[in-house]
Amino acid sequence: MTDTGVVTSARVTHETGSVDDLAAASPDSQRTGVASLRSLPDVDEAFVLSTCNRVEAYVVASETAVGRAALEEFFADVREDAVVWSDHDESLRHLLSVAAGLDSVVVGEDQILGQVRSAYEDARTTGGIGPMLETAITKALHVGERARTETAINEGVVSLGSAAAKLVSETVGVDGATALVVGAGEMGQLAAQSLVDYGVDEVVVANRTVSNAEDVVADLDADGSTVSLDDLETAAARADVVVAATGSPEPVLEPHHLGEREQVVVDLGQPRDVRPSAAAAPDVTVYDLDDLETVTQRTREQRADAADEVEAMIDREFDLLCEQYKRTRADEVIAAMYESAERVKQREVETALSRLESADDLSEDQKEVVRSMADALVGQLLAPPTKSLREAAAEDDWETINTALQLFDPEFGPEPLISNVGEENGLEGAVGAIDDD
Repeated sequence: MTDTGVVTSARVTHETGSVDDLAAASPDSQRTGVASLRSLPDVDEAFVLSTCNRVEAYVVASETAVGRAALEEFFADVREDAVVWSDHDESLRHLLSVAAGLDSVVVGEDQILGQVRSAYEDARTTGGIGPMLETAITKALHVGERARTETAINEGVVSLGSAAAKLVSETVGVDGATALVVGAGEMGQLAAQSLVDYGVDEVVVANRTVSNAEDVVADLDADGSTVSLDDLETAAARADVVVAATGSPEPVLEPHHLGEREQVVVDLGQPRDVRPSAAAAPDVTVYDLDDLETVTQRTREQRADAADEVEAMIDREFDLLCEQYKRTRADEVIAAMYESAERVKQREVETALSRLESADDLSEDQKEVVRSMADALVGQLLAPPTKSLREAAAEDDWETINTALQLFDPEFGPEPLISNVGEENGLEGAVGAIDDD
């Protein structure tokens, strides 16, 4: 497969949709999402990134319309207003921005980089990754790592978990409080540690698998204990602060779990971990992802200069990504040209040697002279078109490249190997022509 598809993407994020919209967009898993996209007609590659505040899907197809149709089916259950669509160039640039943390609720947060990496592994093992997305995602991970090591984009509040702890500490205070963290995943770990940093006296971690909760508690510099979800009601009754961050498809905290005392609850789940009716209890205050906006907006303001640096970095890396696609495409065409010439050279050299041998036996050295001469002729004849093809790729001149294929590749059919998307979208199509989205 060559790098000649068009990337199309669509997404529902914390900025475009509600928690319910995100829930409607979420596949059962990233792998099942990729598998469903790959099963659709003419979808060559697929990548799905599903987190608590975004569901994004990328496909590679021969044409933008094919990719759009596949994504419309993928997001069929989501309100139309909540879905953002991107063509080739915009899709590629957005992917770099996501990995760098610029599109996160908490700007510069570190979690998203690991989430992109995990989504890549899920897509790869499900057969969704080909040359187009391999190149794009590898570049995105590189940009994400550079952003965090070369700028201050991830200083301070670096996750939703830490943002939740900061919100609670600023609204009601947590010094000396008892906190219950529901969920022992990465989000729960970050929330537990952040609560300790803000002064919580005791942390109880509830999880379906208690051993995972024990691992979280072991890393905390505070008194801690664990419970199973079966004992959630008892644990919640004595907690001043509750942070819920599980991957459960249904709420794990019900109204009867809460309300025995004045409590602050932060629901980081997507779908919701806390039944909405729990907020009706007079002594219970429930915050969800939307309520973290006050904290995350301050973080954006504090990191504005670093964000500008990262934006400039993304601009440069996006240009390099486009150039990489161009070079790869030109090299493929040049390789086809040389392979065609090699076939002709081999045939003609063997014919010439057989004729010469009928008149007089040739030594191996003499035969080598003939072969070297043929190699030199091929090299000299193809050097100018090689240079021209690389220049044509750099200038998005795909008509010249298609013509070269027709001239040099006997197996090149009537359909251009490079689609005319580039003519429709400029280089926005040209890796399918060459880029789009």
